Formats: sequence, structure tokens, C-alpha cells
Amino acid sequence: MLINADFNSIVVVTPDDYIWVDSPQAGVRRVMLDRIGAEKARATSLVRYAPGSTFPSHAHPGGEEILVLEGVFSDELGDCPAGTYVRNPPGSRHAPASREGCLILVKLRQMSANETATLRLDTNAVQVWEHFTDRRLCRIFESPEERVRIEQVEASRPLFPQAQALAEILVLGGELKLALGSRTRILAAGTWVRAGGPDAHRCLASMVAGSHGVTVYIKQGAVVEHPHLASAAPRS
Repeated sequence: MLINADFNSIVVVTPDDYIWVDSPQAGVRRVMLDRIGAEKARATSLVRYAPGSTFPSHAHPGGEEILVLEGVFSDELGDCPAGTYVRNPPGSRHAPASREGCLILVKLRQMSANETATLRLDTNAVQVWEHFTDRRLCRIFESPEERVRIEQVEASRPLFPQAQALAEILVLGGELKLALGSRTRILAAGTWVRAGGPDAHRCLASMVAGSHGVTVYIKQGAVVEHPHLASAAPRS
């Protein structure tokens, strides 16, 4: 299965574009934002757990990244309320569940094989935020391969003050203005954008916070093609 598998393109998925599909587990549904592979895939998804739903214990050969957007996500290590960031390294395993239901952003098989540490970060905690002139910044994860952060940017300020070549963005709150071609789009909360290829710089340079500011999750750098998925990856 290939969904938005061309990483040299600009992809915008708004809440109006969401297509919810059932997972193999009852009560767990997902929106596939990008995907390379079948059920065992290099994937980025929005996943919704109905109240009381569970998922069997399973391993993550290429790692797993989770941002809890709504509700409370749980596993053997405890409860993760909205705003919690979870990073499970390659080779880890868990049995997720949600008593009250939750909505999470999930990224699978996008980590370096060298990662070994589990990370759980409460992005609601005051001490994890840095303050700058026109924005607040929560540095979630940084390595030579990638950077993950949440930014709160004041109204009408550029999202990327400096040139950038590649980024993935999820609008968490407020609105983000994006110029594509001859028109400007207003992207509401829940919109996912992945910018790569020759037009990425222009696309990212055009991004400006809306009239009431914007809060965004930003990921730059990730494993695009994991060795476990070599047979499923698109070929040139």
C-alpha cells in the first residue's frame, strides 16, 4: 500500500479530507496520512481509540512516535494525557489501551536503528518551554538525523524565519496561512502538511501564523525507507 509515498512533493491533508478506516482491532480507527507497506508499514496516521478499546501487545521494529492530541492514551508504563509525547525505540513493545478514549498522532518505522531510549515528555509542563520574541518553543527530541518540536507562534509571524528544505507539520491550534501557487490557504487545527522536493523551500517560507497565532508540531528529518520495508518501498 502506498499513500502519499512521494516524499519529493507537497502534501496537505485537512480535516475535511480525513478518511477513517478500521484497524484490525475493534474500536480503533485511523486516518492514513502517509504509508509505505500493508499492515506492517512505514506510516504516519491519526489514530482514534474508542472508550475501553485495547490493542494487543506488539513490537516496533523501526520505532514508534506518539503525540496524544485528545483524551488519555495508556500502556504498561502508565497513562499519557493530551499533550504527552511518547517515543518508543526500535525493538520496543507494548500493549496500548484507552479507558476514556483518545486521539493520537502515530509515526511508525521512522527512527534510526541506533536509538535505544524511551522518551515520555509532558509538553504541558511550563519548564519545557523556551520563550522568544515572537514564539514559544518546546524542544521535544533532537539528534543528528532529526528534530521534533512544538512551536506557538504569534499572529502574522513566519513559521520558519530561516530557510528550510524539508518539514512535516501538524496544526494543533489556531490557524496557519500557506501560499500555494496564486492563492493563500488557511489551514485549521488538524491539518497535516508534509513539504519535500524542489518546492519545499518556497512552501515552508510562505507559512505564516494566522490572525490569532498558531500552535504546530514540527518534525524535520526522519527515516523515509526502513530496511524492514525494503520490498514495500516505491522504486525509482
